[in-house]
This record gives sequence, structure tokens and C-alpha cells, in this order.
Amino acid sequence: MLERLRRWLLLLVFVPALAWTAEIEVANPQLTASDDGYVLAADFRFELNSRLEEAVNRGVVLYFVADFELGRERWYWFDEKLVTRSQTYRLSYHALTRQYRLSTGGLHQSFETLGEALGVLRRLRHWLVIDKDERGVVAGGSYLAALRLRLDVAQLPRPFQISALGNKEWTLAGDFKTWQATLPPLPAGEDK
Repeated sequence: MLERLRRWLLLLVFVPALAWTAEIEVANPQLTASDDGYVLAADFRFELNSRLEEAVNRGVVLYFVADFELGRERWYWFDEKLVTRSQTYRLSYHALTRQYRLSTGGLHQSFETLGEALGVLRRLRHWLVIDKDERGVVAGGSYLAALRLRLDVAQLPRPFQISALGNKEWTLAGDFKTWQATLPPLPAGEDK
């Protein structure tokens, strides 16, 4: 009897942890030099579950946030964060035009299908994450870079925020993917 109770308690402890596992995977992150600094390219692997798909199709705007961090490891203290950037993507459906819209900042693209819009969202390209005159960042230096993509439920309409609390169907996030990045030299004439 006592052994059976222990098993149930272990299940109660570990099952919620399994339910919150990452659903967005970061693949092929790369930092390359450009005239303005360093740009990031990466691919995200994820699928919208039926609840999120239904929400978009009914006019609920989904906000996805890409978070980037660049830091330096220190043996004597916590790692030093040099750069932190975030970029928000808005995924929406317009019933009048019957098109999906993916927006970031003042730019937007329209798509015939949700699959096409998600295809673009899954491919992050040419995101300027490190300015050429960023303090503490030197070409040729070795740094610890991290990237993730997550659904930001805090930007959902209030009724959806309440139902999203603790509900796995409204959770779509990924852990930070970290990698060692050695920054290539900037183009000639732009080196710091």
C-alpha cells in the first residue's frame, strides 16, 4: 500500500513537469557580419495545436516573441550579458480578405494559408541583433549566444489570458538554445 502511494506521489510530481516541456526547437542558429553589425539567422520547428489554430481562424491575434542574448562566461561570477534583443511577431487572420497576416514592427506580409504564414515565421533571417558599435563586443571574440521563440500569452486579450493560465493547449514555447559563437570580422571599413 505504501509503495503504491509513493508511485502516485511521484507521478503527481513529474507529470506536470512533462506537460511543460518545450515545443519549439531552434535549429541552425548563425551570426554573420553585415555593414550594420551582426545579423542572426535560424530556423524554428513547431506546429500550432488545434486550439491555437482555431483561435487564429476566429480572429484572435497570436504574438510570438524571439529572444536573443549574447554573453561572456566568467569563472569568478555570473555570466556577463552583453546584448539582449527581442522581436515580436503578430499572427492574425482577416475574415474580410480571407488572408493571414504576419507582422513585425511596421512591416507585414499577407498569405493565403496559415501554413504559408507559419513557414515564414519558422525562418528567421537577417535580424540585426548586434550593432557595429556595441560596447564590449569585439570581432573575433568568443561569446555564448542564446535564442528562443515563444508564444506570448500576456499579449492575448484578457479572457484568453485567464483561460491560458495553466492550460497546456495555450502553451507554446521553447527553451533557450545556446551555442558558442565566434564573431567574424565586420566588412572592411566598418571594423571597430
